Amino acid sequence: MANKLAVVTGASTGIGYFIARIAAKEGYDLVIVADEPLIETSADELRELGVDVEAVEADLATVEGNDQLLAAVDGRPIDVLVANAGRGLGRAFIDQDVADWRRVIDTNVTGTTYLLQKVAQQMAARGDGRILITGSIAGLMPGSFQAVYNGTKAYLDSFSYALREELKDSGLTITVLMPGPTETEFFKRADMMDTKVGTQEKDDAEKVAQDGWDALMAGSAHIVSGAKNKFQAAMSHFTPDSVLAKMHSNMAEPGTAEE
Repeated sequence: MANKLAVVTGASTGIGYFIARIAAKEGYDLVIVADEPLIETSADELRELGVDVEAVEADLATVEGNDQLLAAVDGRPIDVLVANAGRGLGRAFIDQDVADWRRVIDTNVTGTTYLLQKVAQQMAARGDGRILITGSIAGLMPGSFQAVYNGTKAYLDSFSYALREELKDSGLTITVLMPGPTETEFFKRADMMDTKVGTQEKDDAEKVAQDGWDALMAGSAHIVSGAKNKFQAAMSHFTPDSVLAKMHSNMAEPGTAEE
């Protein structure tokens, strides 16, 4: 019998890479995708675990890039989809280039939503499948100096719960992973290395990935990874938005990096 298939987006580094590694160790064949050549190096490492790995370099901010990923699946049933690809953007919104904030929205919201619909349709038609969406505790608070990014994560967090309810009788499960600041390339790529959140100690990406995988396999609605993040997520429901926005400024405003 052929191995089950997991599709993991944003799998060249960080949380996505480690989720793909867990899936490979569990015997899943992989189709992995990222918008950088490093995805080929990651694929080579994952093949050493004894499974088939197809690497796709594609821009998931576009419909065409997502279609390129789906074409690489070549009609094979997808048992697990990890919709992890995402892009961040720091600094004040009024100072950001339109092309930059549009790319965040197109990657995190538009492209992800398109891929989720295509794969969920296939899974629902056969009555089986698991989807893990990487949201964030950032979606629970106004993201001063990270406003567009936090807005996209608020969308993903909310969308995940709505989709889970719609599909509750379909045979597939939807789980949202909600990490806090994690040790990945995210903050460097988002131009946030002069901020407190960009330079402080962060959660381990491999541990976050394992938490997400465990929740996915359990069919849980969501998982907030890390005790500190669980506390922050709980407090966000009782703290006024104005206070949350100020707290976020203290973490994400340029020039707040600790010496």
